[in-house]
Amino acid sequence: MSQLRDPLGPFLGDKTAKALANGLNLHTVGDLLRHYPRRYAERGELTDIAGLEVGEHATVLARVENTSKRRMKSRNGTVLEVTITDGTRKLSCAFFNQAWRERELRPGRTGLFAGKVTEFRRTLQLAHPEYQLLETLDDETSAVDDFVGRIIPVYPAAEGLGSWVISKAVRQVLDTFEPEEDPMPAELLARYGLTDLRSALEDVHRPPNRQAIEVAQHRLKWDEAMAVQLIFAQRRYSAVSRPAPACPRRPEGLATEFDGRLPFDLTEGQRDVGEKISADLAGEHPMNRLLQGEVGSGKTVVALRAMLQAVDAGRQAAMLAPTEVLAAQHARSLRELLGDLAQGGELGGAENATRVALLTGSMPAKERKQALLDVASGAAGIVVGTHALIQDTVSFADLGLVVVDEQHRFGVEQRDALRSRGADFTSPHVLVMTATPIPRTVAMTVYGDLEISSLRELPAGRSPISTSVVPAAEKPAWLDRAWQRVAEEVGKGHQAYVVCPRIGDEPAAEKGDKRPALAVLDLAPELAEGALNGLRVGVLHGRMPSEEKDEVMRSFAAGSTDVLVATTVIEVGVNVPNATVMVIMDAERFGVSQLHQLRGRVGRGDVPGLCLLVTEALEGTTTRERLTAVESTVDGFELSRMDLELRREGDILGSAQSGKRSGLKLLSLLRDEEMIAEARLRAQEIVGDDPSLGGHLGLVHLVSELVDADSAEYLEKT
Repeated sequence: MSQLRDPLGPFLGDKTAKALANGLNLHTVGDLLRHYPRRYAERGELTDIAGLEVGEHATVLARVENTSKRRMKSRNGTVLEVTITDGTRKLSCAFFNQAWRERELRPGRTGLFAGKVTEFRRTLQLAHPEYQLLETLDDETSAVDDFVGRIIPVYPAAEGLGSWVISKAVRQVLDTFEPEEDPMPAELLARYGLTDLRSALEDVHRPPNRQAIEVAQHRLKWDEAMAVQLIFAQRRYSAVSRPAPACPRRPEGLATEFDGRLPFDLTEGQRDVGEKISADLAGEHPMNRLLQGEVGSGKTVVALRAMLQAVDAGRQAAMLAPTEVLAAQHARSLRELLGDLAQGGELGGAENATRVALLTGSMPAKERKQALLDVASGAAGIVVGTHALIQDTVSFADLGLVVVDEQHRFGVEQRDALRSRGADFTSPHVLVMTATPIPRTVAMTVYGDLEISSLRELPAGRSPISTSVVPAAEKPAWLDRAWQRVAEEVGKGHQAYVVCPRIGDEPAAEKGDKRPALAVLDLAPELAEGALNGLRVGVLHGRMPSEEKDEVMRSFAAGSTDVLVATTVIEVGVNVPNATVMVIMDAERFGVSQLHQLRGRVGRGDVPGLCLLVTEALEGTTTRERLTAVESTVDGFELSRMDLELRREGDILGSAQSGKRSGLKLLSLLRDEEMIAEARLRAQEIVGDDPSLGGHLGLVHLVSELVDADSAEYLEKT
């Protein structure tokens, strides 16, 4: 009898177990049995080829359409080219010096073909794929035992591990598997009509019919939903059980004076969210709130009002930014907004003024020493910095509020590190912000330990932004026209950004057989000497010294640079109203949220903005669909749902929390909203009654199996 935590070696043999561990990170019985089929096919039914991505290992069920053999030009030998089809799209398979396979791969034969998707002559190809041909059901001599049933599971595969190999391994383990005890409490199984774990795992891998698949997947989705929500129920319980430094509003303080000086009216959303934050700050339990809002919706002003309330209460506020460029930009913006209210101890400063200190890792020693002294003494009421703020060498006098900008760029551990910096064993209030709108279920799943507030209304005066996809490989003339548009905008007195995925002095990672991503240090001189000859071209990237980065941004903001070629260091916070056009190179290499953030750097003045997405992604691929989605709308909330529909949902928790893949393989953050909400309630009840989960060891094991190790370890820490 095998258990979920048992190693695979005794059941499959060391060779197969090692292949599964190296190829798919599957080490235990639980890892393998929770490696669910990606899809199911029935005999006579072919798999969609549309949507395959370059670089992924894919398994497709397809029919051989034709074969051809030719001699290679560059070396001796032959190439057998086999075209397979799903009836709509075609895929090329290439076999080198294996002409004998032509006898097997005859037109009309159907089989599973597995391999790494590459690109050759603008068409998708499987180079030297593994394959397993399906025999007819009445062929008793068939060696294809994996597929004697009517329903064929197709698994996520890896090099050397075709779907049929995984299917055989699963069958061997299932024949002996019997769980000790169902990890899901009996009360929940009965309440939601869930099948037992043994039956669910059997039916998801060896389904007798389609209905059995649905019943099994419903139970296994509940496992995933509960595992994730237990993590966050623990986090919420731990957070609210700590004392917090109360920061009540002071009627005659800095916050009130700042409000009276604002040269514009706050939006209704800014006022409403501000009231909630103010009430949270006045409490004796830590605020843990996520503020999400469109690019330019005024989150910084909301955060500054909160920070001033903390300063009025005699505390300090820290703002954590993901990059030095953004930290410096925030410090400048806060000082400009506050004016003499940020000139504490200086000639001309307001009577009750504070100071805004900037602290980053690459500051000159003298400036850093002064900043550290201001932070430790409490002279700086507001401290802005990068992750350097988390270091033990930074000592706060009395930290009352932490503002984390662009939360998706930080891990949970970094946020927790700042939470622990309060004085007298208190936990500072925490406000995290993102300009990446998040669907409700993603918020419940990814930021489940936070209360959510949203700013949907944009302040008056923002100009519209239009976006166009530029298919550079298919239509080179369109790229030429893109550079002409940049020159035209500069000719009108405006400025432009050009964004690249790489700096240029680091190793170029390649995906499949695609060329390396374009780099700032390569493209900038090429543009200056070619398409943008005569324009003033500047360069900005994250490895430049801090002073040099500041100088480049000041020069661009002052209009001394026409075109800024940069990496994503300009993604958030950078505000140059005169910049009206942005060209994003290799746009397919950026996420939807990043693209939406980047284009928010233009259209910030009174002239409409233009964003051009230059790509070599083939039409019809999921990657190209993502770019088309960005092109179709500037509504970040709508875009977030589109993004969720197009991307693999199982990656969301891992990438947002720790950069590792999570166990969300079946749970759909769009379609299973009700289940996630129910699991959230049940997890809160369970943790409320049993904070350590000492009476629910099955659930502790469930979390450790389904959620990445760092997050699962949190249960043990609490």
